[in-house]
Amino acid sequence: MSDRTDAPRVLVAVLTYRRPDDLRELLPALIEQVSSLSAHDGATVVSGAHIVVVDNDPDSAARELVGDFAVRGPVHYMHEPTPGIAAARNRALDEAGDFDLLVFIDDDERPVAGWLSYLLSTYADLKPAAVVGPVVSRWDTEPSDWVRAGRFFERRRMRTGTTVSLAATNNLLLDLRQVRGLEVRFDARFGLSGGSDSLFTRQLHERGGTMVWCDEAVVIDVVPAERLTSDWVLRRAFRIGNTWSRIHLDDTTPGRRIAVRTTLVLRGLVRVGGGLLRFLAGVLTGQLAHRARGLRTAARGAGMLTGSAGSVYSEYRRHADA
Repeated sequence: MSDRTDAPRVLVAVLTYRRPDDLRELLPALIEQVSSLSAHDGATVVSGAHIVVVDNDPDSAARELVGDFAVRGPVHYMHEPTPGIAAARNRALDEAGDFDLLVFIDDDERPVAGWLSYLLSTYADLKPAAVVGPVVSRWDTEPSDWVRAGRFFERRRMRTGTTVSLAATNNLLLDLRQVRGLEVRFDARFGLSGGSDSLFTRQLHERGGTMVWCDEAVVIDVVPAERLTSDWVLRRAFRIGNTWSRIHLDDTTPGRRIAVRTTLVLRGLVRVGGGLLRFLAGVLTGQLAHRARGLRTAARGAGMLTGSAGSVYSEYRRHADA
C-alpha cells in the first residue's frame, strides 16, 4: 500500500450477475471518470485508478464482454463463483490489496458527471472511513399510480459532510487502511438474503469508523419494469424489515439478545398494526397514498417480526439452474 502522504490509488469495483446490457452502458461511463482523475484540482488527484468487474455468475458469462472493454481503459475481470453478493464484495476487498481506496457501484447504476471526483474530494477533506453517496431511481417504464403513491423508490438525501451510521454499497467509498484496521468484512450469512452491506457499515460505525455523506456524488439506479409491480415492492419492503431485525440481533450476547428481540417484536407489531390501519383509512377515504404506504409499512413490520424470530428471507436465492 502506498504512503498515505501520497495521492491514493483507487479501485472502482462493479459487482455483476447476468446483466450484460447494464455493463455495456455502465463501463464506458466509469472508464471516462477514471481516466479524467489525473486531470486537474488537487482534491481529486490520485496516483492510479482502475476498475474491476467482479462477476458472481458461476458460468463467468461477463468475461468476454469485460475483456472487450479492457482494451479501452484500465478495466480487468475477476470471477467469484461462490453464490451471493457478500462473496463478491469480499472478493473486491481482496482484489484491492495494493490500493488505498475502494469504491463500490452496482452494475445497474449510472454515475452522474463528476461522481467519482465528488467522492474523492469529500474523502480528501474529511478522511473518514467511508463516504456514502445518494442513489436516485430512473424507471425503464412509467410505474403505476399505486407504486408512485407508495414512494417505494425514494431514498434519503442529506447535506454533504453529514455523518451516517448505516449505508449500502451501491455508492460507497472505503478507506481500506481503516477498514482493515477495524477488521470488517462482509458476512456470508447475508449473501443471498441481502443486508451484508448494512451489517458491514453498521459494524464499521460501531467499531469507530466515521462515515460521511456526499450529496453531489449521485448514481442513477435503473429500475427495470419487472420491479415496478406491487408484488415486487412489497416483497422488497418485507426483506428490508427481515434484514433489519437480523443485523440488529447479530453478535449480541444472550442476555442482550432477549432485550433486542423484544424491542424488534414490539416495533414490528406497531408497524404491522399501524400500516394496516393506514391502509384501511385509505380504502375508506379513497386515498391511494394511504393504501400504498400503509401496506409498505405493514410489509416491513412483518419482515421485522420474522427476522426477530430467526427466519431468513433470501431475496436473492438462486434456482438450481442459476
